[in-house]
Amino acid sequence: MQRRLILALAASALLHGAARARGDAPALLLAGHYRPGLPLADYWVSEKYDGVRGHWDGVRLRTRGGELIAAPPWFTAGWPATPLDGELWAGRGGFEQAQSAAGRLRPDDAAWRRLRFMVFDLPAHPGTFDERLAALRQVVAGIGQPWVQAVPQRKVASDAELQAWLREVVRGGGEGLMLHRGASRYRAGRGDDLLKLKLHDDAEARVIGHQPGQGRHAGRLGALLVETPEGRRFALGTGFTDAQRADPPPVGSWVTYRFRGLHAGSGLPRFASFVRVRADEARFRAPR
Repeated sequence: MQRRLILALAASALLHGAARARGDAPALLLAGHYRPGLPLADYWVSEKYDGVRGHWDGVRLRTRGGELIAAPPWFTAGWPATPLDGELWAGRGGFEQAQSAAGRLRPDDAAWRRLRFMVFDLPAHPGTFDERLAALRQVVAGIGQPWVQAVPQRKVASDAELQAWLREVVRGGGEGLMLHRGASRYRAGRGDDLLKLKLHDDAEARVIGHQPGQGRHAGRLGALLVETPEGRRFALGTGFTDAQRADPPPVGSWVTYRFRGLHAGSGLPRFASFVRVRADEARFRAPR
């Protein structure tokens, strides 16, 4: 059994390495949205870390989009050939610091010493998440570096307990919670195997155009024209600073937006507001 597991991990590592050589985005498990009524006993729950998604392919660290992250050699020294899925995190409220460090073409040691790599999955492991979680803890313990940590996971008994934990996390400056189905295997794409729970919904869309501003925004951005992964298009006109309106995210970039539910019929987001350029696009706009 152990020999089969080692062979499976090695085969998957080769596939991940091939994807890296081609510059492809890694095939990652993505989060859907939590819905009340799901069988909570089936899920492990953890804090949702607001950082930069990092995929260690056994050789190099890359973003969700496939961009190479220029980590200092000491940061990944001794990491295993086993692929790791995690989040580069600078603590609650530290998204900008994590994004800036990960986006530089040359690593800034001082910035990286403030980061932790919070490991939440083993993409190459063939078992269920229950099994991967036990293996993950062993892998992280074997790395033995204080900046590499296994994400704490726990079970909750009820939706009331889940919502109370969510409020506690948000009050403390956290972003939300993640739910991971224990019986699930690692499969790329979205579904109910991995779910996120936040006080506000968020999603991502690609910038396809700029609308000029009027009034006090004349000569600057009025709204971004964006397209969701499902092909729905809408204007995103709020949430920008004056600096962002003067130098808006370019066409082709991906942005995160916040919203409150969807319109019946059209499926477009209600009260959509810009949050930021997606983390793995930030290197093109981060200081060098």
